[in-house]
Amino acid sequence: MTAVVEQALEEMIQAIHEWFDEQTARKDLEQTIQRTKLQMGIFDDIFVLYKPGRTIVDSLDMGWDEGSLSTQTIRFTEELVRTEIQPRLVEVVQEKLAEWADTPLIDYRFTFRGKFPTSNGMLKLTLLEYINEEKRQKLLERIRTYTDQKLENGVYPTKPLETTFLAKHLLDPVLFPSMDATWIIRQYEQIQTLNRERKDALAEHRHTIIYALTLWAEKQFLPQYFDVQISEYCENEYSLKPDQKLDGQVKSSHSIDLLLYAAVMILRFEPSYSKPRGLRFLELAKQLGSEQADRMLTEGSGTYKPEDTYVKTEQVECQANDVFARIAIQIHQEEPGAYQQAIAFIIRLLEQGFPKSYHIKLKSKVKQYLPIKGLAKSDTHRFFANALEYPELRSLLEQYARAAIQEFEFYADTEGEKSGMPGSYAAFGLGLTSEQYFPLIYEYMAQVDDEHQMIQDKFIAAFADKYGVTADSVSVLVQSLRRSTDGLKLKLLPEFEQDEKLEWLLEQVQELESYEVQRVLYPIFGKVEKLAALARKAEGKRKELLLRLSHAAGK
Repeated sequence: MTAVVEQALEEMIQAIHEWFDEQTARKDLEQTIQRTKLQMGIFDDIFVLYKPGRTIVDSLDMGWDEGSLSTQTIRFTEELVRTEIQPRLVEVVQEKLAEWADTPLIDYRFTFRGKFPTSNGMLKLTLLEYINEEKRQKLLERIRTYTDQKLENGVYPTKPLETTFLAKHLLDPVLFPSMDATWIIRQYEQIQTLNRERKDALAEHRHTIIYALTLWAEKQFLPQYFDVQISEYCENEYSLKPDQKLDGQVKSSHSIDLLLYAAVMILRFEPSYSKPRGLRFLELAKQLGSEQADRMLTEGSGTYKPEDTYVKTEQVECQANDVFARIAIQIHQEEPGAYQQAIAFIIRLLEQGFPKSYHIKLKSKVKQYLPIKGLAKSDTHRFFANALEYPELRSLLEQYARAAIQEFEFYADTEGEKSGMPGSYAAFGLGLTSEQYFPLIYEYMAQVDDEHQMIQDKFIAAFADKYGVTADSVSVLVQSLRRSTDGLKLKLLPEFEQDEKLEWLLEQVQELESYEVQRVLYPIFGKVEKLAALARKAEGKRKELLLRLSHAAGK
């Protein structure tokens, strides 16, 4: 072994010692694992990332690749790494494990990995896989006790931290070499059942379960059958391995059942931007020969009763597919009853958890659109614009809007600057119909994701044209402007020549943060400096009000 290689080894060994010294000096080891009995230890892996003079040992992969190396970097041969470097590093880590494996520092399993520059590029190796069988058996017993007492026979909500550990434990092949998908899914479902009355907590539990399933699918299951490449958008691209045999065992495996369950969970409960992953899982299951995946892609996930996904009357025919987040509506008779039945159909689905980021495929002879420029002329838009023509449906449309509105969700047939939150068309149409629906608009704007939606600007302009500034409209106007974008300009300045209207505006913004006040005022007055200039030229009470507005905006 050359002196250069020996020096590199010493550097890596020193980094390993420093990592263990730092972690064993922690004062919170016992306290950390006492939070839940489902955690046996704090660390389950470490990485050694060799880079001369900057070698790192960490519990996270720091991500160094070939591009991060200089031309002067020493490059080993793969044989040297495997025969000389790996044994020495493993020996050091084994010595540390012998000392600390039975403490809270080390989990029931511990993986030691490394990245090394070689003449053939960066070599990634798993250097050591360690399993503490005593801790493993103890954890298995705790899992059985927990699932039996807290889930199978439980009656109380569970803790999110417990779900964090349990969700991944149930998918761990070292803990459960023989996977029982039915039992695993039952535990996940029971967690959701026990927490169903606590909306925020339920969402957290679901997200944790989906994350564990996604990690299992992408890191453990799918790579067995697919070659995986990372696209330029940092997404996984899968191609079936050429020598992969699609036998009956694969088609009916527990793993396929879990993959389908993960897909449905993503499609039902994750935000719009995650839906493509759910569809991808179904497509991959279909490639593996799953007939159920094929049916789901055609007919839906099977989550809902047939009578809730298909309705046909003399007036209308409605069919829903949650996999594609699509509701097909065919209007046979253009009359209120047809739209009433279709809206009721949609509401019933949404109340059962149908994806809010759905879209409508409409067959209708009528082509109405809202009197708002710049909205997508989609079937979804047209359906609600058609329905809004019937005054007797307005209360039902309000019910629909309240059921559909959901932050971070968007109709599936809109994108870019025309993206719209579910409920947008019904809420906008009602808001322009009567002051009765001002509270609905207020609540809608509170949920708008203004980083990914711009159509609220189009509505605000139409709203301002319709109602102007009144004692009733000003609160809705301000709430809406808090979600506006920099591109919005309103022709309301003449109205604010009236002191009374300035007072209304000041009253609405005085409790807001200065940056929010600036956002509200900009579409009306322009930059704050312009407002200050108006104040300098004004007199009497108007001057005082304009100065107070400037002050509220931080000027």
